[in-house]
Amino acid sequence: MLNLISFGASELGALGQLALLGALGFSLAGLLLALVGGLRGDARVSEAARRVNWAVFALLTLAVVVLEVALLRDDFSVRYVAEHSMQASPLWVKVTTLWAALEGSILLWAWVLSGYAFILSLTLRRDALRPWALGTMFVSLLFFVGVCATVASPFTPLASIPADGQGPNPALQNHWMMAVHPVLLYLGFVGLSVPYAYAVGALVTGRLSDHWVVVTRRWTMVAWAFLTAAIVAGGWWSYETLGWGGYWAWDPVENASFIPWLLTTAFLHSIQIQERRGLMRSWNVWLIVLAYSSTVLGTFLNRSGIVQSVHAFADGPVGAVFLGFLALLLVLGVALAAWRSPLLRDEADPAAPVSREGAFLAGNWLFLVFAFVVLLGTLFPTFVEFVQGRRDASVGPAFFNAFAVPLGLGLLLLMGVGPLLPWRRADGQSLVRALRPLLLAGLGAALVAFVTGVRNPGVLLTVGLSAYNLAGLGLLTVRAARQRRAGLPTLLREQPRRYGAYLAHVGLLVIALGIAFSTTYRQDQQVTLNVGGAPVRLLNEDLRLTRISREDYPHGASATAHVDIDGQPFLSRVNSYKQAPGQPFPAPAVRYGLWGDTYLVVTSIDVRGQWASVRLIESPLVSWIWWGTLIVMLGSVLTLTPPARAAARRVPAGLAPATD
Repeated sequence: MLNLISFGASELGALGQLALLGALGFSLAGLLLALVGGLRGDARVSEAARRVNWAVFALLTLAVVVLEVALLRDDFSVRYVAEHSMQASPLWVKVTTLWAALEGSILLWAWVLSGYAFILSLTLRRDALRPWALGTMFVSLLFFVGVCATVASPFTPLASIPADGQGPNPALQNHWMMAVHPVLLYLGFVGLSVPYAYAVGALVTGRLSDHWVVVTRRWTMVAWAFLTAAIVAGGWWSYETLGWGGYWAWDPVENASFIPWLLTTAFLHSIQIQERRGLMRSWNVWLIVLAYSSTVLGTFLNRSGIVQSVHAFADGPVGAVFLGFLALLLVLGVALAAWRSPLLRDEADPAAPVSREGAFLAGNWLFLVFAFVVLLGTLFPTFVEFVQGRRDASVGPAFFNAFAVPLGLGLLLLMGVGPLLPWRRADGQSLVRALRPLLLAGLGAALVAFVTGVRNPGVLLTVGLSAYNLAGLGLLTVRAARQRRAGLPTLLREQPRRYGAYLAHVGLLVIALGIAFSTTYRQDQQVTLNVGGAPVRLLNEDLRLTRISREDYPHGASATAHVDIDGQPFLSRVNSYKQAPGQPFPAPAVRYGLWGDTYLVVTSIDVRGQWASVRLIESPLVSWIWWGTLIVMLGSVLTLTPPARAAARRVPAGLAPATD
């Protein structure tokens, strides 16, 4: 511990380390106070635990500020600054270097966690769950702050201070999206700690009514929205940075963020069944335990180095520690759920297969199978290495796509018909009545797509199921408008949760169409162009290289190919960075369009400025993925909006169903 602090070597490092040690001490004190308050039922002790939480948040905020100041001042007496920053880095790169490597990213995680705990401490009701939910948050805080303060401290001093730092990972400064993607990801990952804490509190106290589910829905929705935005932001970063014209490669780290998204999506749907029918109580506990545990698993995969990934920007000695914490979360959740299993029995009869809850349950199983398949494909190379000792095994996109496409189509099928079915049980006539307009809409859309040239069966099915779902959402909205004799603005004001969910589903359909078309009908060709040469025909476009320019910066250099494509200028760059000389990082030029993108990337460039090899990619509907995500975000925000006063009197906000 002594080598973590040295006022003589680094004043800022010592201040940051003291803040972390203080936060660690307060986290331990808060945990003990929460346990005592819960065991004795003493509200004053629980209140003390709540206030201790504020001190943890304040101290971690101080630690983050200190590290940012050290980065901006180029204080290389702090080891993290010396190893991951340098004087020549642009200002925005220095700011975002805080989460560009292992120690800083763990500090950011701990700070975000303390922020969630702080908000939770302000909003918790004075009930029996309060000390146990706080105590569970303190367990997570104790772990993350403990990691920050010991094995992954960003404030470790250096005995010999270098004149300049080693600089950040070049890939992290090639696009501004890396300033956004990790923060969104942590807000999503860490946000799931709150519903996990409520679930543990409900299990410990035995208060397993629907209260904890109602309270945690908003927290889960916030975490899910951030996680959705983070996954798509990561895809956008890949699209504009890696120079391969794609946005998703089933990379292990991409998978690590997708697994919790699948489990959280399942949880958001299944808690509706518990709210309305008192079913799936045990199921929901297991789902939230798995969802939060999967975020820690994802961090373990990212930080342990056991999987190979283009996104594995940091590894270090924390892999085993995270594995231990993951085991603790799972053991705690499993043991409590087993102990309280008699109280987790459903009140109503099991869901009939043909009913609304039956459709939701089937969708839940598809989400679970999806998550398991992704986990299996991600860990398979590690299993092979463990058993056979070789690291050449890999699982490529073909494996994942073979399962993802049918599972995704199955989810689209259930998503449309589920809300139209009645609760408890539907007869054959009800099912036919519900399906008929949807199938007609789907068949009509697929026929139009076929006539206009779409021949791929998967894309035709996606088009058909998208129209099928839109028809279902339209029918539900029209039916509600007739019953209430009100227009859409009134419905939105009175039931924002329901129509926010509808809007989020529309966004997911837009994303599904973007994925289906852009992956199936993507075209890709390469050519070498000479400066001032005749135009070259490529993918029905005329390409002409007008000149090659070069710019030098303090932190690197950039060579730009000026290419006219059908008369429009494209400036595609190749960047190189001071800390990675000779290693090119492409920065493609992308012309975004509603119906398709034109994507130009330089694969090779002449240092004398005479020629450049370029790759032209045409991808239809890629931008639908980004626009669809924006629609999902708008829908998520709408679900969190309080209903209008008149509606609030008729339907309690926390119990309002998301569907008819």
